[in-house]
Amino acid sequence: MRIREVENKEELPKRLLLMADPSEKAIRDYTKRGRCFVLEEDAKTKGVFVLLPTRPHTIEVVNIAIDAPYQGQGLGKYMLTEAIKTAELEGYQTIEIGTGNSSLGQLALYQKCGFRITGIDIDFFNRYYSEEIYENGIRCCDMIRLSRDL
Repeated sequence: MRIREVENKEELPKRLLLMADPSEKAIRDYTKRGRCFVLEEDAKTKGVFVLLPTRPHTIEVVNIAIDAPYQGQGLGKYMLTEAIKTAELEGYQTIEIGTGNSSLGQLALYQKCGFRITGIDIDFFNRYYSEEIYENGIRCCDMIRLSRDL
């Protein structure tokens, strides 16, 4: 199993990116400005994450997803740990991540990896997404912002 950065001319794993973010427009925007990494094993792409510098000394994980057949195997934690290591090696002081109020599993994972809740962007998903999003039987309205010092 290995994580590698997607090359400029290479096609992005759009299907996986859409699992974490249903907005193709948002994905196009942040993948142009950020760096996309894939988790591969046996020539199969099992996961993806995107790192985006947002402020001096700060980088954000703006998308992270594991393909459905490989979920529940610790790969999300592995990828998030690698994203943290990459940010540390590149000299960032803070790494951030955001998720929906309905993303209960993701909220637990991020906190297990040392992230702390720093804020809530009320109605974020209502403002920026044209269609309603539901997870775990809960309407996704608010963005929960988390951060970790490196």
